[in-house]
Amino acid sequence: MLSQEDILQFEKLSPEKGLQFITAKISEGVVFSTSLGQEDQVLTDFIFKNKMPIKVFTLDTGRLFYEHYELLANNNSKYKIKTEVYFPQAEDVEKFVNEKGINGFYNSVENRKECCFIRKVKPLNRALAGANVWITGLRSEQSENRTTLKMIEWDDTRQLYKYNPLLHWTYDDVLTYIAENRLQDLPLHKKGFISVGCKPCTRAIEPGEDPRAGRWWWEESQKECGLHSEKQIGKIK
Repeated sequence: MLSQEDILQFEKLSPEKGLQFITAKISEGVVFSTSLGQEDQVLTDFIFKNKMPIKVFTLDTGRLFYEHYELLANNNSKYKIKTEVYFPQAEDVEKFVNEKGINGFYNSVENRKECCFIRKVKPLNRALAGANVWITGLRSEQSENRTTLKMIEWDDTRQLYKYNPLLHWTYDDVLTYIAENRLQDLPLHKKGFISVGCKPCTRAIEPGEDPRAGRWWWEESQKECGLHSEKQIGKIK
């Protein structure tokens, strides 16, 4: 377990040093979930180039942009380390599509959340089974829902630490790292797709719009899919 002193230490460390620190403190069961977005490309670079003992995985919902698959293949080729891929259960998808329609998520917030649960949350839960630390690319300025996040949080439901090493980075910090280190990212970002999810559920944003305005653009909601539910977060033990 991490001590309170350890928790405070993370606030003083750069993301790269923080990743090294947490793997020194917790040697097993440290995992990173990448959606192949810009923040996640930064963290993937930190992890793979330093050969950190961190399992990197991604979720293939079955409705992603082609560019996701191309970038995933390029990452595997560049780093010579494969990112593990988790898929939704076929029977869950079949049941949803047959009952609600192939694009039934457009019909109600409840349908959309059910689709996200099937395609994202359930595969994530399988990927996190047995993990002790879950690393994410969340940043506090990404949305109002994320301004209250902590660098290190305890996920009561999953019984693991959730570590957000880029929490205090700005979007310009992310872009600067990508440019200076010549990282590949999704070509969609240059077309106005800042926060990229499933293809049917993502649109490009207009100048001045909130970065997550393009997610589930047809509804008014908190713009979250359930992967990072605040209800699961408790105080550090």
